[in-house]
Amino acid sequence: MSIFNKALASIGLGAAKVDTKLEKSSYVAGETVRGIVEIKGGNVEQDIATIYLTVYTTYIREANDKKYTDSAAINKVQVCSPFSIKANEGKSIPFSFELSLDTPVTMGKTKVWIQTGVDIKNAVDPTDKDFIEVKPTNIATRVLNEMTNLGFRLRKVDCEKASLKIRSHFPFVQEFEFAPTSGTYRSHLDELEIVFLSQAQNSAELLIQIDRKVRGLGSLFAEALDMDESYVRMTITAQDLPHLNTKLSQAIAKHL
Repeated sequence: MSIFNKALASIGLGAAKVDTKLEKSSYVAGETVRGIVEIKGGNVEQDIATIYLTVYTTYIREANDKKYTDSAAINKVQVCSPFSIKANEGKSIPFSFELSLDTPVTMGKTKVWIQTGVDIKNAVDPTDKDFIEVKPTNIATRVLNEMTNLGFRLRKVDCEKASLKIRSHFPFVQEFEFAPTSGTYRSHLDELEIVFLSQAQNSAELLIQIDRKVRGLGSLFAEALDMDESYVRMTITAQDLPHLNTKLSQAIAKHL
């Protein structure tokens, strides 16, 4: 019976099971994630090589005029050393790790989850998936709010494959697409996109893509060559926050 049970466990039947319990389900990027991994032994004793937690998101990739959804790992942490778990034995393993400041925020269609993986020798590895809410950092929040104050409406938030023009830590970037709603911006711009290239505790590096409206034949050629687009790269620090409205509006105004 023991050999039979081992054979079943090797294909995942009667094997150890894992369940990760997070302290909470909502986090700000850069916050510490805490919780416990509960592992329950199966019908036979098994050797656990490691337990790891991986933060994932999805992004859109276009190829041959078709859109595909790919997943990308944001970061991966190991939560324990090798150990053995006996049949029907229960273990709880506490963990904590820092959620990367560059983790995409869960706005629009963006989803983020923590996947637990258990590496069991000669067996199917059990997994567990927990979706979380990720809120923007203080600086990112202020930038997004200030765009609304300037007369823009957040139209879409997507993670898309990073273009060659953009250097990213990941194979994707999260784009915040704004539509002008009033004033000078509405008469001059089609849209504006913001990408947070990287974030630190008290700063953020932004890439702003400004798409101007097309007027006349010359502008049509310019649009075909992407000459109607301007890119503004800038760094926002905590010291910029009191006059953030002015800094953003001046940067945009140069490309109207």
